[in-house]
Amino acid sequence: MFQYEKRLQFPVKICKPDAKSAQIIISQFGGPDGELAASMRYFSQKFATPYREVAGLLNDIATEELNHLEMVGAIVYQLTKDLSMDEIKAAGFDKYYVDHTVGLWPQAAGGIPFNACEFQSKGDIITDLHEDMAAEQKARTTYDNILRLLDNPDVIAPIRFLRQREIVHFQRFGEALRMTQDKLDAKNFYAFNPGFDCKPNTCK
Repeated sequence: MFQYEKRLQFPVKICKPDAKSAQIIISQFGGPDGELAASMRYFSQKFATPYREVAGLLNDIATEELNHLEMVGAIVYQLTKDLSMDEIKAAGFDKYYVDHTVGLWPQAAGGIPFNACEFQSKGDIITDLHEDMAAEQKARTTYDNILRLLDNPDVIAPIRFLRQREIVHFQRFGEALRMTQDKLDAKNFYAFNPGFDCKPNTCK
């Protein structure tokens, strides 16, 4: 059950259109390390998670990532909604415009469409949490790269907020990994295959 609050987690109010900025920021909407991939990754992983507290964490962060997806969508839309045809052509936004006008469509900055192959759900909590920590670091690096290319304070402020949340999520997943490891022992090293490394008739 979800309760939707009709507000963004951080305000987005951009006064000046800028198609070039929109074209790089859209990578965090539908790119390989973007918010859509993050949300789908964590929602998918939670079902096979053996520990309720870790499953709850995955669900919480997946939900927050949907809010971040909404923020990125708002940023991209506000950067493109009032563009003139001359500005669209000058910024190289014409190819995107032909297919989507100024609607939001999940793609990377290079134009590659979103693909579920960009995230993993292995059904092994140790594997999945390492995937999640790496995902948060890759997203943080992407936001670092975006910030290096921006000069509009109206855009920089929400992007900095999103970058900071990636750091927090990385820390939360690190806590979940330690919590999981505390529950493992020689008989249950892989969480799902307690006899994986045992010789026949030696594990009980």
